[in-house]
Amino acid sequence: MTTLYDVAAIGNAIVDVIAPASDDFLAEEDLAKGGMMLIDAERAASLYSRMAAAIEASGGSAGNTVAGVASLGGRGVHIGKVGRDQLGDVFAHDMDAIGARFAGGRMADATPTGHCLINVTPDGQRTMSTFLGAAALLSPEDVDPAVIEAAKIVYLEGYLFDPEAARRAFAKAAGLARAAGRLIALTLSDAFVIDRHRGALHGFIATEVDVLFANEAEITSLYECDFDAAVEAVRGKAKIAAITRSEKGSLIVSGDAVHEIEAAPVEKVVDTTGAGDQYAAGFLFGLAQGRSLDYCGRLGSLAAAEVISHYGPRPQVSLKDLAIAAGL
Repeated sequence: MTTLYDVAAIGNAIVDVIAPASDDFLAEEDLAKGGMMLIDAERAASLYSRMAAAIEASGGSAGNTVAGVASLGGRGVHIGKVGRDQLGDVFAHDMDAIGARFAGGRMADATPTGHCLINVTPDGQRTMSTFLGAAALLSPEDVDPAVIEAAKIVYLEGYLFDPEAARRAFAKAAGLARAAGRLIALTLSDAFVIDRHRGALHGFIATEVDVLFANEAEITSLYECDFDAAVEAVRGKAKIAAITRSEKGSLIVSGDAVHEIEAAPVEKVVDTTGAGDQYAAGFLFGLAQGRSLDYCGRLGSLAAAEVISHYGPRPQVSLKDLAIAAGL
């Protein structure tokens, strides 16, 4: 079977709108700092009108990871759903422009492309308010078997556990990947996803997932215990669990082995948007190249450090060049 892609990522096709904000602004808008909430079209329009001057960039967790893979010199493809509108055109164009591919679907009606309003406080924390729009309507028909079967790793965005149609697309992709002998990776995405679908996630991880990505809050929420107990609980549930801990670096758990990875240095944390997505990009690219877990973790840390040094969820310089300079 021909392999065309290092990573096929399935997730919400979202355009990010990123602006600086104060803690007072978050309080005035009743936004939980550092969290993510789903909002409707009316709330999105209202919040956008009160945000500071913003930058717009194609985003979405899985899309950001594909961008990172491409920046490392890898071959990536994104499957999601966009509207027949300008933002949908921008999303697809951005994928082509970075050397990746958008292989998702478009709405037949006027449903708009999803967008995420991200308010970034001076400490670099991002607070996200997401209007999913077309992204939430990803369906099994939007998942092309040929794309899944042509990827070394199929990366699934945990947010897709929420909308019912997207969940069926998620299940189809996982089934195709398993049948084709491809690796299946899953990111837990956010604690709210875990709270709503904890039982289903436990079952899916135990039966389907080869590589699990989570941050410290997500892994402790999944197993409803402290961090050390959660690390023990995840052993054997997925072949590999990569757990990020911000400035503490990350832990990679694989069988009886635990690899401790230091955080890559960064001069100043500007915006943590996309940190987990880029860690996954580095890790998955390394894994697709057959590298060691230590190497994968260090490449993930390098990619995460680059993205938190500026506004926006995607690399602004070549991650491949950074990796070469770092001796990776």
